[in-house]
Amino acid sequence: MTPSAPSSDPSFELLPGAADSPVILHVPHSAREIPADVRADIVLDDPALARELDHITDSHTARIAEEAARVCAISPWRFVNRLSRLVVDPERFPDEREEMLAVGMGAVYTRTTHRAGLRPAEHDPEPLIDRYFRPYARAMTEAVADRLAATGRAVVVDLHSYPTAPLPYELHGSGPRPPVCLGTDAFHTPPALLAAAREAFAGCGEIGVNSPFIGTYVPLEFYGKEPAVGALMVELRRNTYMTEPGGPPDGTAIARLATALAALVAAVSA
Repeated sequence: MTPSAPSSDPSFELLPGAADSPVILHVPHSAREIPADVRADIVLDDPALARELDHITDSHTARIAEEAARVCAISPWRFVNRLSRLVVDPERFPDEREEMLAVGMGAVYTRTTHRAGLRPAEHDPEPLIDRYFRPYARAMTEAVADRLAATGRAVVVDLHSYPTAPLPYELHGSGPRPPVCLGTDAFHTPPALLAAAREAFAGCGEIGVNSPFIGTYVPLEFYGKEPAVGALMVELRRNTYMTEPGGPPDGTAIARLATALAALVAAVSA
């Protein structure tokens, strides 16, 4: 059954789009909110935590998705994380498959972007995974399943941003850092989807693929199994639309990127 109202879970929100839209705009890293009890386990003082949030947050991406959805003829669905990724990162594997464990950034981070301590080394991630990660994953899985049932396909457009200069936590930060990076998956990103994204963002500067970040998000229930689930990650270099590291946006640039994202949604929805 198609949801008729936004999700009531305070940690994330599913914002309904058109009944015949296959597109879900996924915004996982735009928020800065950290519940007080989760904050208590973070060892940084308040100024250091604010600086870390400046570096780790994909600032203003929720606004870009909102503005894009508003101008689409066939409105996409939006799944928006309302908590900081310092609570849990919903896009990580919750187990040993996650390569970012090497730098203390699995589903629950223990290190910062500059590889300093964020939580005690002996911190048990399981309570946060159970409280936040698994409900988020279930809700996203249900949202994708709903689009499959309604339209016969689902396309997850995963919206992120990244800093102009690489941060110490990046495992693959030595490659090109174009204004727009498109992350792909061999199974879930068909050539037509990648081509549509290249065309939609052509006016936003140079476009790269899988550098500095690679891959895209698909709920694990469908990952590598369901070809009717398409997925693409859109990474925007922050200096093209905001003051780094965590400053205000450029309204004109935000509008340009929102228009490009809307063009991608229109192409996928057609």
